[in-house]
Formats: sequence, structure tokens, C-alpha cells
Amino acid sequence: MKKKLYALAFLIPLLSFSQDFDFQLKTEVREAIEDLRDFNKIPNNSLEHSDIMRNITWLTQKFNERGFNSAVLETEGEPLFFAVRPIVQGLPTVLFYMHFDGQPVDPSKWDQPNPYEVVLKRKEGDNWQQVDWAELDKESDMNYDMRLFGRSVSDDKGPIVMMLNAIDLLKKNNKEIPFNVKVILDSEEERSSKPLPNAVKKYRELLQADFLIINDGPLHPSEKPTLVFGCRGITTVNLTTYGPVKPQHSGHYGNYAPNPGFQLSQLLASMKDKDGKVIVKGYYDGISLDEKTKEVLNSVPDDEKAIRERLAFKSPEKVGQNYQEALQYPSLNVRGLSSGWTGAQARTIVPDKATAAIDIRLVPESDGNKLKDLIKKHIQAEGYYVTDKAPTQEERMSHDKIVTFESGTVTPAFRTSLDDNYAKWVEDVLKNTFNEDVVKIRIMGGTVPTAAFINELNIPAVIVPMVNPDNNQHSPNENLRIWQISYGIEAFYNILSTAVK
Repeated sequence: MKKKLYALAFLIPLLSFSQDFDFQLKTEVREAIEDLRDFNKIPNNSLEHSDIMRNITWLTQKFNERGFNSAVLETEGEPLFFAVRPIVQGLPTVLFYMHFDGQPVDPSKWDQPNPYEVVLKRKEGDNWQQVDWAELDKESDMNYDMRLFGRSVSDDKGPIVMMLNAIDLLKKNNKEIPFNVKVILDSEEERSSKPLPNAVKKYRELLQADFLIINDGPLHPSEKPTLVFGCRGITTVNLTTYGPVKPQHSGHYGNYAPNPGFQLSQLLASMKDKDGKVIVKGYYDGISLDEKTKEVLNSVPDDEKAIRERLAFKSPEKVGQNYQEALQYPSLNVRGLSSGWTGAQARTIVPDKATAAIDIRLVPESDGNKLKDLIKKHIQAEGYYVTDKAPTQEERMSHDKIVTFESGTVTPAFRTSLDDNYAKWVEDVLKNTFNEDVVKIRIMGGTVPTAAFINELNIPAVIVPMVNPDNNQHSPNENLRIWQISYGIEAFYNILSTAVK
């Protein structure tokens, strides 16, 4: 009996602490919602310099209030925002990356007058209905399934606010951060962060850290705690084939003037087999998946049937054995095609040219410039004369088949070892915080332009996503579920209060 009483006496303070923390967390979520509404009122299109500077003013005030020293870092484009807590020698340093710019807005596509004015909605049947903000405070338990709708609430202003409010909660509980914290906030992420590589070189000493945490993107669709160990890079190519110098009447010149649409389609078809695998020689060189890696890939709880049903196709391409395996290889994607006219404007002509816009997603084993060279050699082997500009009359009369090859810039991929000690520290924090196994994604399909930090600073990095998988980022009616704000604050709270192993 005494043992039971001792056990009960031990548990009561723990239960009391848990209840107190839950109350504190809900209070902080409510405050975070108001902070996000305030932050979101500031438009953040990186094409508008004044928007970026107004956002930086807001960020400067909020981070300085929380004990950070901040700076505006000038770049070749829009400036970056940097904040750092007073450095303690001998402690490791963690650099956090997020971005505060957002995709441009077309208000006509949104279900609210101003996408920068956040609205609150509740699911009613199959539709989201706007409700008054007073609804948040009517119930003793906040409805965590309600959502905030507005541009950048999830991508990526929401996580910034989650971090700020987690720091507030640490202060209320007299918790110290047991490592040095630096924060870099990007202003052109939605425009590929072109100034970032040179900026990281320029401010290398200021940004130096032991580890990088990237807070961007959604949780895995299972909504379990998620840790991403890398992201694919990207580069682009535009291919243009040529027919007559001007569009010609198809009755007069069909069967005689070369048709650039057929040339382009045949050329593209020569690059992949019927299963979707790239057959350009050397394209997949250097990539191998051992059994340990395959175990990690297979552990991701993807519902592939649901993916196919949502995207409405019967069978996937056969680049990998499953969705996660497919992401381990560089892609070759036709993102757009154009030639002549279609629809109501269709004309009976032989077009003068046809263009394919291609993007190539990169993995760490593949070099973007090398892959583009391999594609160019493949095109030449198919009998094409390759040029980097529109062909001259002399070139047209000298070659049967001509392709203009326009090459884009390269954003590299990155991938951190699954056994990295810093990554294991974050994994343990997430697992202990939410009492669930963490979904470990070896590399995600999209591109976050942070390879510059990893390569220049020579540090490992992981992505710790915070927002709901169905947040409509980049699209009209972008949203953030209130539960995700609670998730993000709690995740940041425990990461920031746990000593780095």
C-alpha cells in the first residue's frame, strides 16, 4: 500500500506539470495566431522591394524583443534577415533557415477578398466556411481542426511565428537554450534564391555553425513527426526544333516542309523507355541503393494506392520499386510544350518551331551540368545540329535537323547521412515530444535552395517540416491547421531546450 501511495505522490506533480504545460501551450497557440495575422498583413512578394523591407522591419522588432541581435544582410538581390543570440564559447551552434517571401497572389482565385488578411474557417460538410474570430475563444477547448487561410501562413511565415512563440514559452518556464542559435531568413526562396550562394560565401564567418535545421514544407501525409535528410536539386533546359522559317499552309506544304512538332516528339521519346526510365547513356551513373537504404525507404508509410487515386492514374513509372525509391534518381520532366496554336485558335499550318521546357531534379550523385551535357550528346547522336540560339539562314540550309539548347542555372541537391549525430539528436527530440516513431525521408522530391549552406559551411542539415500536408502552398486558399501551430511550437520548444548530443 505504501509503495502505491509513494508512486501516486510521484505522479501527481508530473500530471500537474503536464496539465500546466498543455494550458500554457494553448495560450501560446492563441498568441501565435494573433502574431501570424499581424505578420501576414504585410505583403511579401519578393518582386516588391518595399514589401521585403516592411517584413524585415517586423522581423527585426520581434526577434530583438526576444533577446536576439539582428542584421540586414545585403545581397545581389533582396536582402536576407539574420538574427543571433549572444554567443557562448564552447557550445555548439545551430543555424535555422526559413523564408518570409511568398508566391505572388491573384486575389480573384481565392475564396476571400484579400489573401494577406488571414481568415478563420471551419469544415462544414465538404466545404470550408468562414467563421468569426470570436469562435476561437468561445469554447474552453480550442478547435484545433479549424484553419487559418492566407498567403504564406504555411509557406513559410507560420513556422517563423511558431519559433518566436516557442521562445516566449521557454522564457515563461525559465528554460535556457543549451546551444548557440543563429537564424537566417530568406527573401527570395520562391524565386529560387539566386543571390544565396554568393551571400553565403560573403557572410561565411557570420553564418558559421555546426548544424543546419531547415523549417519548410509539410509533414508526411501520415501526419506523423517527419524528418527529411535531403532534397533534390534542380536545373532546366529548353529545347526548340525548327520547320519552315515561318508557319506555312498545311495544304500547300504538309508532307513537304518538316514538321517541328513531330521532330520534337520523336526526340523526346528517344530519351525514355516505355516504363519511364531515362535511357540517355550515363544518366543514372553512380547511384546504388543498398539493403539498409532500402529498409529506410520502405519504412516511410506512403499509401501509394491513395496517391494514384488522388492523381488519377493506374500505374506509376518504373524508375524505382516504389515512390520513395523513385526520388533517389534524377528526373527528366517535360514541364511544358508549345507549337503553333490549339483550341479555338487552331490553324491549318505547318508550325515554324516547337519547344519543350524541361526540368531535371538532381540527387547528390548527379551533377546538373554533367546531365545536361549527356542530354546534349544524346541529341547530337540522334543526328541534330545543336546551337544555343535561333539558327541562321546558313545553318538552316546546312543541317536537316536543328535544336536550340538553352540551359538554366543549377541548384545542387544535398543529403545528410541517416547516421549523423545531429540528425539523431533531432530525431530523438521529435520522438520523445510526440511519443511516435519519426518518419525518416532520405531525400524529398522538391528543392529547397539550401545546398549553399551545406557546401560552403561544410555542415550537415535536416529539414524539420511543421505544416499540414494539405496546406495548398503556392496555390489559392493556402491554409494552416491550428493543430499544426501547436505541433510547431511544441517541436521548437523541445528542440530549443534539449542539449545537442
